[in-house]
Amino acid sequence: MEDYSAAVEGQMVRFYRSLKERDRRRYAAVEAVKLGHGGIEYVSRLLGCDPKTIGRGISELESEDQLATDGQRKKGADESR
Repeated sequence: MEDYSAAVEGQMVRFYRSLKERDRRRYAAVEAVKLGHGGIEYVSRLLGCDPKTIGRGISELESEDQLATDGQRKKGADESR
């Protein structure tokens, strides 16, 4: 596996930080799978996320179920804010 250039790594980190939690997990998973062997460790280190999070993202992407696109978390009791 070959590392990305510093410029590409910077773009990846910047994009990753702009995403919501679920989308971060899935983006990290896609990048790790593209890289193949060693990809999870590399992407985890680059993006500062847990390898287990990437594993969960990979499981979601490989699942036969349709990927959810609705809200991530349930609304709290105080919706008036």
